[in-house]
Amino acid sequence: MRILVSSCLLGEDTRYDGANSSIALNPKFRFSQKELFMDIMCENEIFSICPEVAGGLGIPRNKAEIKSHNKPFMVIDEKENDVTINFLIGAKKALDICLENSIKVALFKSKSPSCGNIEVYDGTFSEKLVLEKGLTARLLEENGIKVFNENQLEDLKKFIKENR
Repeated sequence: MRILVSSCLLGEDTRYDGANSSIALNPKFRFSQKELFMDIMCENEIFSICPEVAGGLGIPRNKAEIKSHNKPFMVIDEKENDVTINFLIGAKKALDICLENSIKVALFKSKSPSCGNIEVYDGTFSEKLVLEKGLTARLLEENGIKVFNENQLEDLKKFIKENR
């Protein structure tokens, strides 16, 4: 199966702080989770994207959060720059990759203002989470693409098995 994966989860240094969120190297994940991640990566065709970088933001970049979750969306960075257009461009590029390659599922970074599929930070830069989706995760799901995060590997594995 073809899977769109957040670049940072694959070990690419694309996070806002110039680091990565590699599952394989992250000590918070148990060995069995790392093994499951590697199995999923090796048994499927992987397409990698960082929507924020694809949208024109650099590495490193200012931390950004979604200020308005309703249309019109608004994403601001910690210096109060409006970076909404970059997030929307990155989301559209991710969707285009999925549509052009018949990708039906994504594995994205949790809590990200682009990729979070369950919760994201609330837009106040106070570390508070709200039950909302990042802009890319939202766009993909609106177009029928199932989005999982790195804490849902078992669910992803089940989805792959049921949809091969």
